[in-house]
Amino acid sequence: MLGCSSQRGGSCYLGWLLTLTLTLPLATRGARPKLLLLSFDGFRWDYVDRVPTPNFHALMEEGSIVEQVENTYITKTFPDHYTLVTGLHAETHGIVGNEMYDPDLNASFSMETHSAYEPRWWAGAEPLWVTNQKQGGRSGGVMWPGSDVEIGGAYPSRYLPYNASLSFERRVETMVAWLMGERPGEGVRSVQGGVDFGVLYWEEPDESGHNLGPENPLMDAVIADIDDKLGFLRNELRKMGLYLLPIVNLIVTSDHGMTQLSKDKVIELDQYLDRDLYTWVDKSPVVGILPRDGKLEEVYSALVEANPNMVVYRREQIPERLHYRHNNRIMPIIIEAKEGWTITQNRTTGPHMLGNHGYDNTLPSMHPVLVARGPAFRQDYVKSSMRSVDLYPLMCHILSVRPRPNNGSLARVMDLLSEPSPPTHSTPLEGRYQPSFATALGVVLGVVMVTVFLVVIVKQMTLRQLPSRQSEMAQPLLLEELQL
Repeated sequence: MLGCSSQRGGSCYLGWLLTLTLTLPLATRGARPKLLLLSFDGFRWDYVDRVPTPNFHALMEEGSIVEQVENTYITKTFPDHYTLVTGLHAETHGIVGNEMYDPDLNASFSMETHSAYEPRWWAGAEPLWVTNQKQGGRSGGVMWPGSDVEIGGAYPSRYLPYNASLSFERRVETMVAWLMGERPGEGVRSVQGGVDFGVLYWEEPDESGHNLGPENPLMDAVIADIDDKLGFLRNELRKMGLYLLPIVNLIVTSDHGMTQLSKDKVIELDQYLDRDLYTWVDKSPVVGILPRDGKLEEVYSALVEANPNMVVYRREQIPERLHYRHNNRIMPIIIEAKEGWTITQNRTTGPHMLGNHGYDNTLPSMHPVLVARGPAFRQDYVKSSMRSVDLYPLMCHILSVRPRPNNGSLARVMDLLSEPSPPTHSTPLEGRYQPSFATALGVVLGVVMVTVFLVVIVKQMTLRQLPSRQSEMAQPLLLEELQL
């Protein structure tokens, strides 16, 4: 690099620009596509229009937005996050709740205990980060549910064990470094050597939505903060030269939405059923009931007509449209509260939340946001609806990864793509250059930038021969035109 001066816009900037313009086309030649999937837990689809969200709206203009995403049932954190990276409904991938009981294992699972790190709970499906690695790619996981678990004998190429206290900014910096191919302590960067597929998770606005309720005016500041965090990610990608690379794509989504609760809308099971007759599994609004041996009919009869604000199903009666029937981790009896209602054993026990999710996945209040940008996506495009299971085959298509069997359909979401050509599902060959329109565009832009740079250099060399001339006059213009 050219020698650096201490002034912004001096030779340091010119050296950086020369390095970028010379290497940008080469960096993408033969490189695998890159995709970053970011989840803001509990970010409801309509939050983007509730307060000013300039970063979300910038992504919409640069790419595509889906107005209504029907997530999988039940609409809770662990089931839906695993659906996003497997393309499978919960009954198939096996993470049927945040808390589960498996009668075959005679064991219980909770997202809040060490059981969440036991591979046996996740073995029903192979997440995309593992599939990507099996086909020659590199994957990275930052706090995404399951990304710090050994699944199918593998972890992501790079991952961070879950740590709720780690700031969003630190998570982003870590992921961006991985995308750039940085190795801790080595200071080496290589776009081609970096992570191809990354998953990144943040706990908000879910936590605030539970505590405050989504209709609380205090949620406005929480939503605005999420937009600021998205802006931080965009700026970090820009700083590293990734944002405009013709191989880097970004999908920002969530697992579910949130609905308002009321202390007046509480269903107490103790009014209808003796606790000695059953075991309670998972939390409201969808509760699994495991009757004691020989007590199934007695328990079902006591609950089925007990309260008009809840629906009670035997497992085999659960509507097929919910895809929540064919798994032994789904309890013999399921109780689902109607929207806005809470199921508890007794209202005097346990905290009462002001917002919750987990309800029927057809309810708009349960639907998450989904915005995508990058060379793979159409610009300024609005799609009315999709299903969350369809995101998996779409991501596989973008990464040129052969998908595992899944419940999604690429055909239903092909209109989001800038070049909706049929996928080959072939494994990309390492080091082989696969030309595309986006790559060609990157090469052309690189050539133009090099030409502009050479013109500036020649001009500056000429100006240096003249007395008392301000040779830096062209730099602000160059910076503005290139928008770097």
